[in-house]
Amino acid sequence: MKSTALFLFLTAAANAQLAVKARLLFTMTGDLKPLENGVVLCGPDGKIQRAGPAAEVAVPEGWQVLTAEVVTPGLIDTRTAVGLTGILNVDRRDQEQFESSAAMQPELRAIDAYNGRDPLVQWVREFGVTTLQTGHAAGMLVSGQTMILKSNVASITRDADTLSPFSGVSVTLGGDALGSDKKPPGTRGKAVAMLRAELIKAREYAAKSAAAEPDKKPDRDLHLESLGAALRKEVPLIITADRHQDITAALRLQNEFGFRLVLDSAAEAYLLLDAIKAAGVPVIVHPIMARAAGEKENLTFTLPAKLRDAGIPFALQSGYEAYVPKTRVVLFEAGMAAAHGLTQEQALAAVTIRAAEILGLQQRLGSIEAGRDADLALFDGDPLETATHCTGVIIDGKAVSSMKR
Repeated sequence: MKSTALFLFLTAAANAQLAVKARLLFTMTGDLKPLENGVVLCGPDGKIQRAGPAAEVAVPEGWQVLTAEVVTPGLIDTRTAVGLTGILNVDRRDQEQFESSAAMQPELRAIDAYNGRDPLVQWVREFGVTTLQTGHAAGMLVSGQTMILKSNVASITRDADTLSPFSGVSVTLGGDALGSDKKPPGTRGKAVAMLRAELIKAREYAAKSAAAEPDKKPDRDLHLESLGAALRKEVPLIITADRHQDITAALRLQNEFGFRLVLDSAAEAYLLLDAIKAAGVPVIVHPIMARAAGEKENLTFTLPAKLRDAGIPFALQSGYEAYVPKTRVVLFEAGMAAAHGLTQEQALAAVTIRAAEILGLQQRLGSIEAGRDADLALFDGDPLETATHCTGVIIDGKAVSSMKR
């Protein structure tokens, strides 16, 4: 059963009620096993009305029907810089992922720099990616903020255009965040000391701001407000750390200050599985196909499988690359993870339901069931095979992409 003609996507009415039929439907619920001959009904409110076997889910008369070999939830990229970094790779035109004027700038907001019309956003969407956690890239001690949004959002005019306008603070520990030309931090010890000092200031600032008397409140400080949100556990610190000593530094800081921690990249996490499990910390694994060099020289393709065996929550990411096209594709990363120890279902879960859980959005994203956002990716074969094409993408119940990859 092949996909319907592409013109169906192009001529779909904006308010059309849409049904999707799949030979294999990965709902990513329960044991993650796919349904054969599944049907998804996408309501006009952008939510899934019903999903299940074709024998149990009838398509109402007059609904538009699309078919595909395989249908999955829309893919979720849990860490990227897409939309800040662009496809042109031209300084000052589409390179917003780094601000190098200071080592720590948690007040920098991804929402203020995002360009949803950059072709790179469309490029990743056409591989089935419907949700991005994007923002300032790892590489500075504190790079800035991340946000979460759908990949069909062209312009952000209000916070409600995103799923979360402020979803985390990007921190980097290790060699990639050490300063040059005598700019601090110059060593790992200095980096952790600088971060600790700022967290202490943020804690004190929050206490003073909570004072009842208006004349005792400090002047607003966007820098400390941003870190204060992490200390109040409103958002996590997303700490990029690849070396084992940097991972342990992140765990010590979490234990000291009590913030929510998400480990990012974590190439040497396999050396610290017990400590990570005991801390209850999830891991956003480095791109599986990242080059084994620099901070990642000791990476292993089997890290997702090792985390699975240890019972540590994890998801996959595209990350940021300094060369075009500036990003990887989580679909391909899932394929590599499946080739190195994960099952097909577990690899797909790492870019759907498990990713949604780490982002705290599992009640909206990551699975195909009634009430969830109608975000779907359609494929003409096994999604994890390189010869397979993503033939359509549906976001909030509307077909937004039909490019055959």
